[in-house]
Amino acid sequence: MLSALARPAGAALRRSFSTSAQKNAKVAVLGASGGIGQPLSLLLKNSPLVSRLTLYDIAHTPGVAADLSHIETRATVKGYLGPEQLPDCLKGCDVVVIPAGVPRKPGMTRDDLFNTNATIVATLTAACAQHCPEAMICIIANPGLDPARVSVPVIGGHAGKTIIPLISQCTPKVDFPQDQLTTLTGRIQEAGTEVVKAKAGAGSATLSMAYAGARFVFSLLDAMNGKEGVVECSFVKSQETDCTYFSTPLLLGKKGIEKNLGIGKISSFEEKMIAEAIPELKASIKKGEDFVKNMK
Repeated sequence: MLSALARPAGAALRRSFSTSAQKNAKVAVLGASGGIGQPLSLLLKNSPLVSRLTLYDIAHTPGVAADLSHIETRATVKGYLGPEQLPDCLKGCDVVVIPAGVPRKPGMTRDDLFNTNATIVATLTAACAQHCPEAMICIIANPGLDPARVSVPVIGGHAGKTIIPLISQCTPKVDFPQDQLTTLTGRIQEAGTEVVKAKAGAGSATLSMAYAGARFVFSLLDAMNGKEGVVECSFVKSQETDCTYFSTPLLLGKKGIEKNLGIGKISSFEEKMIAEAIPELKASIKKGEDFVKNMK
């Protein structure tokens, strides 16, 4: 799940794009050497929407950039290494994607990694606020027919029972017996853990998350370029529930979030899932807010 679409504190709320800027997006990937960052950078390098791709990490980015530079697409690519080079990586960016962080290993919960990964994201977003305050920021945190034609909104949060797939809103319409619905919902909620176990210590769900991150960036760029009706789910500040942050479908536009489409009509089974998820989600949100308040 893409966890946030936001502007840094102090950023202007309005932004106009020239025609050339719209078709020449400058995109940065922070954490570009990691298991998600590398394939995500590859997908972005392959897009005609991107004219400049800057890659940042604490190791290996010059090599990743050199490798990608051999791909015969229009985007120029350059790697930046270490905190001292981060400002140059960010200057002039339209979109910044952050897949940075330490992956889970078998036996670890997402909570085990919170402080480490929250610190990494907090540091990087602070740098964005300073060096590219107008940029859109996308933070990657995890979430029988042709899959490309299937759409299932996934609302709520990022972990376990806070992940709430709205199968009642699936397009095209589906209908499952309650036992199958319960099993399917559980598999969706534990999909990341399933991959962690299957990789047996060699990583987490990186390739699929890289694809999801790239898809979100392309959707955002399409919306910034004026395409209408672009909708993606993301975890943002919200008034849809008692939680101050909640993932719901968002209509994207030239300025980022054009409209929060909300939860919509749901089943009693899904209402129960939301009720059960809210206490855990509130606790997670409080943990994040307390972390920010206590940062030095």
